[in-house]
Amino acid sequence: MKKFRFLKLQIFIAAICLCLVSCASAKIEKTNPTGLEVQNYTEAVSVTGGLVRGILNKDKTVEIYAGIPFAAPPVGELRWKEPQPVIPWDGVLDADHFAAMPMQLEGNSVFNSLMNAYTHSVPDRTYHGPMSEDCLYLNVWKPVDNAGDEADAPLPVLVYIHGGTLLTGQSWYQKYDGENLASNGIIVVTIEYRVGVFGYFADKQLAAESPNHTTGNYGLLDQIKALEWVHNNIAAFGGDVNNVTIAGESAGSSSVNALCASPLTKGFFRRAIAESSSVIQPVPPHTFRTMEDALQMGDDIKKEFRVADVQELRKVPATKLIKTKYKNSSMTVDGYALPQTPYEIYSAGLNHEEALMHGFNAREGFGFTFFTKVTKRNLASLLESTFKERTEEFVNTYKPATNKQAKQLYSDIFSVVCFTYPHECWTKMIESQGKPVYEYYFTRENGEIGTNHSGELIYAYRNVPRTKNYNDRDYELEEIMSSCWLNFVKTGNPNGYDTKGKTLPIWQTTSESGGLLLEFGDTCGMIEDPYRYVYGYLE
Repeated sequence: MKKFRFLKLQIFIAAICLCLVSCASAKIEKTNPTGLEVQNYTEAVSVTGGLVRGILNKDKTVEIYAGIPFAAPPVGELRWKEPQPVIPWDGVLDADHFAAMPMQLEGNSVFNSLMNAYTHSVPDRTYHGPMSEDCLYLNVWKPVDNAGDEADAPLPVLVYIHGGTLLTGQSWYQKYDGENLASNGIIVVTIEYRVGVFGYFADKQLAAESPNHTTGNYGLLDQIKALEWVHNNIAAFGGDVNNVTIAGESAGSSSVNALCASPLTKGFFRRAIAESSSVIQPVPPHTFRTMEDALQMGDDIKKEFRVADVQELRKVPATKLIKTKYKNSSMTVDGYALPQTPYEIYSAGLNHEEALMHGFNAREGFGFTFFTKVTKRNLASLLESTFKERTEEFVNTYKPATNKQAKQLYSDIFSVVCFTYPHECWTKMIESQGKPVYEYYFTRENGEIGTNHSGELIYAYRNVPRTKNYNDRDYELEEIMSSCWLNFVKTGNPNGYDTKGKTLPIWQTTSESGGLLLEFGDTCGMIEDPYRYVYGYLE
């Protein structure tokens, strides 16, 4: 039974990593942030575009504003243009339902049904929801003001950017729902942005028609527009415009890295939280490409749809265009949002984050390598593109005794190349600038995703399900991790006390500890980076 359960878990993990927990299987008209009948509205708030009112959560401790537009709908002639100003509305906008997720390939309904069955989830907004090219909306969670306390002081703000390989994802996935963090004294904002062919398509004609001569980074520009909205409007919700932290996981983490480097975001935030990805290396392992490659893919897409130019391509229905066989899943140097590569910008000291909290999980590569056949015989050939002339030296030094060990080593190297080493590089860059860096290593296994890619989200964002797959230690770790996240958002230092007044494990900066990481797992404490033995081969 135990062996069968583990096999089922393996299959589940492989599927979830390949699909990146993103796609909808059915269309519903609206997605309610509380799951309750809307009855209790907030007072109206004045924001860019007009008045907006939200709703209260179940226990009336958090105000939720779902589906606030931060830019004009990027449709028609605005497809593949920089995000344009919000179109004003009359009256009061009821922000009581999440807006549509960006256009993306739909997931398999059988897969999503099995996912719900395995995780004991109720089919709700996690796997269902509307989808539209009109997707530039954000959501705000804020604690309810309590007269007589210190709630009048502006609140720290966390802006979260979802992952999904820049191809998929949505701002209202339950694993990073903002209600539980907001109930502990911060404002949480989650944002949408164009993904895939709508967000990262590049073409010379588009660059020529742009007043900023940009193309290929429309999704990144959407994120910047959302940060601009937060900068201009968060005070209306009681937020501190001078205490904003940006955060993201996977491709969202790569986006955070790029946002820290973009000259367009200066003054929009102070600190950064990054989980399981970056684009800081001279040649990033993913989510980044050269403009030459981006333009070539743009030409290939025009040929695929048999159009002569982007004007004709703009007329292709979104439901057809999303089925392109080409994966637009990378940012690029466009001379505007990114005038140089992040590596070059960081090397010049032009990045914006004052402090960084980031890290990775124990089994990042497992789901991505699940279907790769690895043996003792073919391991060297699989690693040759990574280690080049040092491949034989590496394999002989860490020679696996069995095929199972060879597969594990290959999975570890995949984790290193795509996830852990990029964070190592980010740490070194920030350390060289004399700024504090707090790095973590997530090792807590459970009955679901565990330590695979994205497994830390439910702990950090205080959304561990109350199901039989979790126990008291999971809830203890949720309290520890989410309190570290809260403290960092509030002060730039994750140390101190949890929300119950208990002292948190000491989390030293990497400079203070000599490069140690804080392990979040069955125990919590400073440890050596378990993958450091590989880094020398990559450097």
